[in-house]
Amino acid sequence: MLLILASAWGGSFFFNGIAVRELPVFTIVASRLVMAAAILLAILRLRAERLPANPGVWGCFLVMGALNNAIPFSLIVWGQQQLASGVAAILNAATPLLTVVLAHVLTRDEKMSGGRLLGVAVGFAGVAVMIGPAAVRTPGSGVAAELACLAGALSYALAGIFGRRFRALGMTPMATASGQLIASSALLLPLALFVDHPWTLAVPGVATIGALVGLAAISTAFAYVLYFRILATAGATNLLLVTFLIPVSAILLGHLFLDESLLPKHGAGIALIGLGLAAIDGRPWSLLRRRWFRAAGRGR
Repeated sequence: MLLILASAWGGSFFFNGIAVRELPVFTIVASRLVMAAAILLAILRLRAERLPANPGVWGCFLVMGALNNAIPFSLIVWGQQQLASGVAAILNAATPLLTVVLAHVLTRDEKMSGGRLLGVAVGFAGVAVMIGPAAVRTPGSGVAAELACLAGALSYALAGIFGRRFRALGMTPMATASGQLIASSALLLPLALFVDHPWTLAVPGVATIGALVGLAAISTAFAYVLYFRILATAGATNLLLVTFLIPVSAILLGHLFLDESLLPKHGAGIALIGLGLAAIDGRPWSLLRRRWFRAAGRGR
């Protein structure tokens, strides 16, 4: 399920890279959310499922919709006006690193161990390598775009922690995803109408319309049903490890269809982030230790 989710979310950076060529930020995000909400509502009706009527639950949907959709989608789409889709996806891989730090502060059962602390340090070193020392000396729009993508990762991390409470509400992943998308649509649609005046924009081309449909159907409606299903069983930190897998599909799609290229520092950065995530997860090191001890035992 993590691999499927990574492919769906990796595609969102590719679709964004197409859409930003013709449409403004809030119009892209609002279109994505409204269409995805409509798709899930139709599926809910076919499955004879109902959305909750409890105002407290809808308050949770509103917070989750802001943290998991409205804020990060807008920041990342704005950043992709200056960044290649693969670079934006790599920066988004900081999400689990931020989740580990925030989960340590905000939760009781996901505390930071020595291995996780080492992983966070190595992972953030990877982010620093990607941004590069030149950014400190000569800040510009590229740095602002990178920081916007990192701020989106921070919002996703907060959403992963906040979303744990939906396990106790007894709702299906479909109902949870639908409620979140309806709430985030209510936040973004008025903003898009007020800021972008979409009725004054030129009619987008077929590629842009296709990208919006892909964003809504694949990277949002389908992806968030899967997201809440994994969150209910694997926890916030393990779920957000998926962000390390996302750049692979984003980079491949950007290279094949958008003529995007990556610099060596981006490869070095993602390698460091990968080492950091391996340290956070712990299982790769445990496997290596067991194999070493077995090999040492055979040697004796």
